[in-house]
Formats: sequence, structure tokens, C-alpha cells
Amino acid sequence: MKIIVPMAGRGSRLRPHSLTVPKPLIPVAGQPIVHRLVKDIAKVLDQPVDEIAFVLGDPAWFGDNVVASLEALAKSLGAKASIYRQDQPLGTGHAIMCAKPSLTGPAVIAYADTLIRADFELDPEADSVIWTKKVDNPEAYGVVKLNERNEIVELVEKPKQFVSDQAVIGIYYFKDVAVLKTKLQEILDENITNGGEYQINDGIKRMMAEGKIFKTGTVDEWMDCGNKAITVETNQRMLGFLEADGEEQLIADSATIENSSVIEPCFIGENVVLKDCTIGPFVSIGEGTVIENSTIKNSLIQTRTQIKNANLEDAMIGNHVSYNGEFTKVSLGDYTVLE
Repeated sequence: MKIIVPMAGRGSRLRPHSLTVPKPLIPVAGQPIVHRLVKDIAKVLDQPVDEIAFVLGDPAWFGDNVVASLEALAKSLGAKASIYRQDQPLGTGHAIMCAKPSLTGPAVIAYADTLIRADFELDPEADSVIWTKKVDNPEAYGVVKLNERNEIVELVEKPKQFVSDQAVIGIYYFKDVAVLKTKLQEILDENITNGGEYQINDGIKRMMAEGKIFKTGTVDEWMDCGNKAITVETNQRMLGFLEADGEEQLIADSATIENSSVIEPCFIGENVVLKDCTIGPFVSIGEGTVIENSTIKNSLIQTRTQIKNANLEDAMIGNHVSYNGEFTKVSLGDYTVLE
């Protein structure tokens, strides 16, 4: 089994946090988004993963440190890492085709801006499984249309009239991904675009037209990391799941907690220092961060940051930040938000 992860986008909606770190590498609940996504997919699959192909953007942005992180992720799952580049933002179908040498055999394709919680078996009769989540407002999403056998017969984008309440979340399984590759190559050769981009849906529709069987795999939870507010909410939900699972150590042994209380669930990284603080619930703090005389709730704070005299809630603070709640003179970079 292979996992194909297109992740070349810059994540502009998550600025300023994605100005210095590619969005899929931004930690949520202590681990980068793409790491959590790939690990959670590997848990669902009933086959060992032997290759993970990552489609990255410009090497100046997705540099050696990113490649090393992804190679380590693949190795931790017993898989080979393959690195590809998408040099132009030409759509989901184009991104997949950038990994053309890896598009053989059974594979999962997953876009690296979402997190899931799921427990289901892949249908052995299906040529493909499109992972979906039941939503209350299907008109805001791309949804699947099902026939009487619960097979997917159509993909409908933001339907004005009810089609189904199963929203497509951007994760797909193909029994033989080479079939999709053939159809996407046709799309590229015929220059069929939507909004100037080549889309995976056009390849899928051609597979459906040839009678390939598509089924749904419904996830229990679908969490987005599209912007700051949603990412903070996802951090909250993920911490709750991790506390319930009890599988990950959320407070590092090397953390120093002096005259402070931690209201769980929280993630406290390696060598974090807390002095005279109340932290939590639902706070993630990256390694090497020092926080003094502060109260912080429902927030996401990255690595090697210093915070003093703060009263924060629903906050997202990046790496190497110096923040003093008693400041009078401020120098802040592009896209920074104070609310």
C-alpha cells in the first residue's frame, strides 16, 4: 500500500504562521499536521504501508529540513519516502500526476490540510473508496450522490438542492491508482481544466463513466486546519481525543513546572518552562518555550517562544516570539493579528 500526499500549497489562509513554516508542518497537539494525518491513515488501513510519496512545492520553501522530517515520518512507519515537486499551482489532479512514478498498485491519496479520526474497513469489492463525513450543511461542500446499492455515482459541488449529507474530505483509496493516473493523463493531454486547474474529480468521473465501483468510507471526525480559528479548534479537539486514547505522553518529563497548574488536556513539549502560570485546558506548547506569570486557555503556542504577563484565550502564537502582556512599544510582522 502507498500513501500519496500532495502538500505543495503555501497555506496563505494560515498566515502569519505559514510565512516561515509550510502549513502541513505546523504542529497541532504536539505533532505536525501531515505527521498526524499520515499516521492516522496508516492506522485505518489493513495493509502495511511500503511507500509514502510527498508532493512538495518550491525547494526554497520546502527545503532540506522539510524533506528530512518527511523521510523520518515514513521511516517510523516502515515505509520508503519518495519526494516529488509541483513547480506550478495547477490543481489537485496536476499535483497527483507530479508523483507519476509512484502511481501504481493500491494507494491512498490524502491532501495534507485535514485531520481525521476513523475506524472502518476498506470495501474489497470497491475499485475506489472516497472518504466522507456526514455534515449538517451539505450545500457548503462537495458531496457524493449514491445509488440504491450505496455506490457513488456522482460528485456534486455545493449542491443547491439536497443530494446527500456525505461531504468529500479529500482522502481517497484506489485499488489500482494506475487507473486514475491514466484518466488524469487524458485530462492533461486534452487540457481539461476547472478554474484554470486540473482536478482529481475529472479523473474520478471518467473512472465512474467506465463502470468502476466507488464506495464511501465514513470518518468519525474531520478536522480542518485552514485558518487560525479553525486550527485552534482542531488543536482543542485533538487534545481531547489524545487524552481519551491515553496512547501519547502529553506532558514531557523534561518540562519544568514551577508554582503553576496545568488543567488537562494539554500538550507540554520538551524543555518547556512554566513559572507562576495557569495553563489549560486545551493548550499546546512547543519545545523550549518559556511562559511566566500568565493564564492561557485553548491556545496553540509553538517552539522557543517567551511569554510573560499574558492572559490569552483562543490564541495561536508562532516560533521564536517574544510577547509581554505589559508591552508599550510593539514591532510585529506582516499579517499579524491582535484581537
